[in-house]
Amino acid sequence: MTTDYKALKNGGFMRQTQKDLFSLRLKVVGGNLTTAQLKTITEVADLYGKGHVHLTSRQGLEIPYVALKDVETVKQKLAQGGVDTGVCGPRVRTVTACQGSTVCPSGCIDTLAVAENISERYFGRVLPHKFKFGVTGCQNNCLKAEENDLGIKGGYLISWDKEDCTFCGVCAKVCREGAIEVTDDQVILNAAKCNHCGRCVKSCPTDAWKGQSGYLLSFGGLFGNRIAQGVEILGIVSNLDSIFKASDAALDFFDRHGQSGERFRTVIDRAGWDEFKKALSHVA
Repeated sequence: MTTDYKALKNGGFMRQTQKDLFSLRLKVVGGNLTTAQLKTITEVADLYGKGHVHLTSRQGLEIPYVALKDVETVKQKLAQGGVDTGVCGPRVRTVTACQGSTVCPSGCIDTLAVAENISERYFGRVLPHKFKFGVTGCQNNCLKAEENDLGIKGGYLISWDKEDCTFCGVCAKVCREGAIEVTDDQVILNAAKCNHCGRCVKSCPTDAWKGQSGYLLSFGGLFGNRIAQGVEILGIVSNLDSIFKASDAALDFFDRHGQSGERFRTVIDRAGWDEFKKALSHVA
């Protein structure tokens, strides 16, 4: 019987140096696994691997040394414990995320919720080449959003309420962009300098600064054989629906213009950034 190695790889089983042994990539969304899932993974690694796992650079988890003869059994055991296998090849990969606002005081968005929604909608979609989403909670950029094909960075849409302000100047002191000037009776925001970090909102002792969670999207990041920083095009958007519209447009553009084996950034560069911006023109 002939082994379909391509199908195995597409399903997360990557061939090792050793004959008929595989490192199995698991599906992890936003770096989160339950303790029950970890117990299942431990059992499978003990029984069908060599008793250890590998943590990848993109928050993935792999079980190495899985034998070809055990592939189907391993898949069944993992599924029984609520663990899915990952994907490889030319498709949407694991969606990464930092802990975001539910855990981190600096976070401006619920990164895991965003990552789960993106994964549910796009994970495994076949494309001309691999495509990576990354979600980071704030301008600290722990997940390095601009290294991804499509990066999502949390920020705040901010506003200032004079009635609640004591003009203490804390907001101006914490603003790293120099976007805020405080006088005796006025606060002046330079919108062109504001990067939506939300430090003014989080530091204001009287809640004079208000913040609504938003998302800054970057496109065309690469960090491999070629390195390129993703480009912000849309400004800050205020809802998940806008992320979906932008993601749909980006992936459709990739499908329409991309050639097999060509990364998304290369496709944009070749087809033209003006053309790509047109594809995003309906996103608000």
